[in-house]
Amino acid sequence: MTINKTVSISTHMEASHLVTGQLGRHTILIDQPVATGGQDQGPSPLEYFLFSVAGCLSSIARIAAMQKKIVLHHINFTVDGGLNSAVLMGKLDQERAGFQSIAIRAEIDAELSDEEKQQFLDEICRRCPVHDNITNASLITHSLS
Repeated sequence: MTINKTVSISTHMEASHLVTGQLGRHTILIDQPVATGGQDQGPSPLEYFLFSVAGCLSSIARIAAMQKKIVLHHINFTVDGGLNSAVLMGKLDQERAGFQSIAIRAEIDAELSDEEKQQFLDEICRRCPVHDNITNASLITHSLS
């Protein structure tokens, strides 16, 4: 295992559900819907998570298309995640808290046959770090500062 880059973020949350995050030069917000006690000032963590899957796949698609000299007009992703929200609400503990299934659908507008589009999609999924993190286990530690 070789690590040659570390990506780091920091977050802050006070009395409400609102979480502010400092990601490099960017500040982002995470909140919860009003129905679950938030103020809906930003997407939920789960929405950001699925967005990061689609965003990373899109970025890798552009990189791969440039490398392979593929004319990629556009690529659209729809990512659906299914989970049992009773676990995160503390009402159930016999199941996983995370997504039990994630479905990724791609619409690729490029000068490729359907077979070539499928091969391209397979390659970008293989090369995408976020896709890899949800496909394979990563060593995760947690501690107090």
